[in-house]
Amino acid sequence: MSEPSEAGLVRLEAIARDALRHYPVAPDSELTLLNISENATYRVDDPVSGEAAVLRVHRPGYHSRSDIESELQWIAALHDAGVVRTASVRPARDGARIVTGADPSGEARNVVMFTWVPGKEPPEDRLVEDFFELGAVTARLHSHARSWTRPAGFSRLTWDYDRSIGSSGHWGRWQDGLGVGPAEHEQLARLDATLRNRLERFGRGPDRFGLIHADMRLANLLIDQSQVAVIDFDDCGFGWYLYDLGSSVSFIEDHPLLPDMIDSWVRGYRTVAPLSVEDVAELPTFVLLRRLLLVAWIGSHSDTELAKEMGEEFTRTSCDLAESYLSRFA
Repeated sequence: MSEPSEAGLVRLEAIARDALRHYPVAPDSELTLLNISENATYRVDDPVSGEAAVLRVHRPGYHSRSDIESELQWIAALHDAGVVRTASVRPARDGARIVTGADPSGEARNVVMFTWVPGKEPPEDRLVEDFFELGAVTARLHSHARSWTRPAGFSRLTWDYDRSIGSSGHWGRWQDGLGVGPAEHEQLARLDATLRNRLERFGRGPDRFGLIHADMRLANLLIDQSQVAVIDFDDCGFGWYLYDLGSSVSFIEDHPLLPDMIDSWVRGYRTVAPLSVEDVAELPTFVLLRRLLLVAWIGSHSDTELAKEMGEEFTRTSCDLAESYLSRFA
């Protein structure tokens, strides 16, 4: 996946602008591009109501309309049950939760509008403290997922070994990551094999594998008056519950305070739900599973600004992390 060209950005904004006509907002609402990753996300500022919202323009080929509807069903259930602070869906004038936006050439995409959630990404000097609250939030998500009766036809991605770092990986192959030469390949292949074996032994029982957010990295966490809000459920699907911790430390797996952050997360989690000694002991496996998946993501998204920022150094650091992990778990 490449960053859109200038012409591509113009097309995306045209699609977003076309989608706005379905919503009860002023047609001249201001659109500000917030982020382009899997999707294009815009802030919408309505000059009439003074309210802000978020408009998400979905990339083609990643999620079906049914998959998107399933995501929105879970978000609505979480919101209605008061489980977690998150954005709620803003329906179109006709009540639809998904609309279609098109540019003048006819390119059409699925579009969803969410409420604006105030807050800022967790500051680095409060990571340990904020991970306590994040652990509690994650436990509430997991408790809800275990007890919620999913609607008929509910469908989301699965984040098991094969579809994460295996032969059917959603984000490509780690072998195609930036800077993966022969030496890096050998080291990461040993990590891959060890992760596969440990995940097989860990198992996929209903107490360990279920519906998860799957992308609780710092960019998707908002802190407002010491409360953590979770946004962007676009990657939610079926995976190991402990994978949510791995995703929470995305891109900062080498942070010197990582052990303290994980310990804080565990203590917070246990204020809401039990977490066994065996589960805690396996958390490094899910940190490294996510890290290897990110090596694949960077390779398949090499033209994006984030991938360019990470570069080959991300792979080299991943090898160092792999060596440390293998010395304990291989």
